[in-house]
Order: sequence, then C-alpha cells, then structure tokens
Amino acid sequence: MTVAALIGLGGSRAKLEAALKSLALEGFSYTVCERDSYGIAGVDFDVHLESEHGHADHHHAHEEAHCHDSRHGHAHHAHRNLADVFAVIDRGALGGRARELAKRTFTLVAEAEAEAHGKPIDQVHFHEVGAIDSIVDIVSAAVLIEDLGITECVVTGLTEGQGTVLCQHGELPVPVPAVLNIARRFGITLRTSPDKGEKVTPTGIALAAALRTRTELPAAYTVERVGVGLGKRDFGHANFLRAMLLREETQTQGERIFVVECNVDDSTGEELGFAMEALFKAGAKDVHFLPCLMKKNRPGQVIKVIVAERELPVIEETLFRYTSTIGLRRYPVERSCLARSTVEVALPQGTVRVKRCEGNGVVRFYPEYESVRELALATGEDIRTLSANAVAALAKRG
Repeated sequence: MTVAALIGLGGSRAKLEAALKSLALEGFSYTVCERDSYGIAGVDFDVHLESEHGHADHHHAHEEAHCHDSRHGHAHHAHRNLADVFAVIDRGALGGRARELAKRTFTLVAEAEAEAHGKPIDQVHFHEVGAIDSIVDIVSAAVLIEDLGITECVVTGLTEGQGTVLCQHGELPVPVPAVLNIARRFGITLRTSPDKGEKVTPTGIALAAALRTRTELPAAYTVERVGVGLGKRDFGHANFLRAMLLREETQTQGERIFVVECNVDDSTGEELGFAMEALFKAGAKDVHFLPCLMKKNRPGQVIKVIVAERELPVIEETLFRYTSTIGLRRYPVERSCLARSTVEVALPQGTVRVKRCEGNGVVRFYPEYESVRELALATGEDIRTLSANAVAALAKRG
C-alpha cells in the first residue's frame, strides 16, 4: 500500500523497474493497477511469487488488462537472515538514500523480531518479512521515496485492527509482537479500529518509523499531490493508505522540542562517532559534542541531542546503550524555524535536490549533500561547483 501510494504521488515506474531488475532476485513478478476499493480510486501494487512448480502464486486479486506486469526469474524462496537481505540490497543499482532507507527498515524489523523471540539479531531468519515479496516492497518504497525527493515525513499514528492473525509462529494476537516492539521503541501511536484482522504489519510500521521526522502536521500547509494506495483485504469498507505531498506555509513556525544531554569523560572518538550515527538513526534532529572540564580536572564531552518529545524514549535508550553515561538531563525548549521544502534543479550534468528555506523575508537554498555527492561521483565535477550552480539556478527562478 505504501509503494502504491508513492506511485500515486508520481514516483517513477521506470526507475522502480530498473531498481528491481538490478537486484537479480528470482521468483517474482509484480503488477501496478488502477482500480477502486468501495468507490475510492487508487493504485494497487501487487507482488506475485512463483511456486516451486513454476506457477504464479497470486496472493491478491485485481489483475486487470491495463496492469503493468513485470516478471523476474524463477522460484527461489529461501529464508534469509539480515546479512542475506543486505547482500541483495547491495547488489542492486540503488541510490545512496534508497539503499540506506531499505537497510534501515529491515534492521528495525530484525531488531523487533529478535526482541520478540529472545534471540540475537544475527540469528533472526526472516519468514514473512524476509520473503521475496517484502524485499521487493521495502526496496520499492525506498527507491520511490528517493525519486520523489522526500526528506521530511509526518506520521501522526497508525490504525490497527483487532483479533488474531495466523503467521509462521502460529496464531498471534493483533498487534503482533514485532509491531508492538517498534511502536513502543519509537513512540508511534496505535489507534484501534473495529475491523477484525491485521492492519499494521511489521514491514509497514518499520517503514513508518524509518521515514518519520515529524509527529504532527504543520499548522498550515498546501497540498501539492495526493497518492492513494489500495489494500487487498476486504474489511467491508474502503481499504486504502493516503499519502500527501505538502508544502509548509512560508512563515516562521514555533515548535516545542526537547534537549537531552549528558557528560562523558571515558569515551573514545570512535565510540562517540558511532553514538552520533545511532542517535541520528533513532530520530534525533541534531547532535553535537561540546568539550568541557569535568570533576578531578578530567577533560570530557557534553553530548547534546535535539529531539521531538515523542522520540524521547528511543533517544534516551540509545544514549544509555551507546555511551558510557549513567545519567541524562532533559528540558523543553521553544524553537523557531524557517519553512522548509525540497525542490529539484536540472543542471547540464544532471538533477540536484535542494532544500529551500523561507520566512521573515529570508529565502535560502541548501543543496542536499547526498544528491550533490552522487552527481559528483557520476560526472567527475567537484561538489562545490555543482552546489554553487544549483543555488544560482534557483536564485534565477526567484
């Protein structure tokens, strides 16, 4: 449903097809259809697996004459651990952001499954999640997110069903353990609907957690595009996921956030660098280290993390896990930010994504590093020249 909604937003089907072919992953085909669910029109992205006898195993209906059908190889449905999944992702011709997002999503699922089953992450073998269809789903979502240039994502919460669901480990209550673990770890709100059955899967909530940068919609915004991804289950009413591309209003916005900090005097530079990476992956808005002189004249570092209130639990868990601190301080602060949006600039060498910041009569442009880096590697141009040309091109637009 996420992939279908992103296609509805205008994600490139050609780039999606090229990325999936590059995985060299056998035993699946997929269709992209336009249909409706109880009168709501949208896109259906459907992955079909081939059985051991070479026949297509169509888990979902709604194939239509105007579907785009792309087939890949022959059946091969081995269980995979996280390293196996990473190997599939690494051999694909994916952009840097897409590769990172796909790996991040699978890592979140693996960590949740490891916790649910009480085993180390390297002993988790993916069944439902690591199967071919989920590799295709997650990689497809990551490719389309990168193609659309999405850098900010609002997830206010997810709506779950009730009852039980039958899976590899037998009959489990809804939400299943992996979903609960991710929801708890990242503070994602779950709303219960009267529908019987699973509406939030481990893959779905892992994507939401990996993408989310905000928990609330802007106070005012303009809707630029809408994408509707249709689900397969019949709940007796329309079953769809709606995604919107928004432009935040161009004025200074006030926001209440938190600063979490601690002091350490016994961590190496490598340990601190690793902790910073983990904090950003956990949802920190910013992380920085300040040198300080601690008791007994010991040089140390103050670790300061800027974070949304909903991300506090996972940020604090990450600080305790990856630093030597034994105590944290947190306090709320008010901040004002320029409204931000991402635009694409066509240069002679290729396309660059640029962050546009505006408010209080100020307009600034900041080329996205990963986008400039990829173009620099592909063309041999230096980063500074590409960045300057992108800003100059945008300035001419006004």
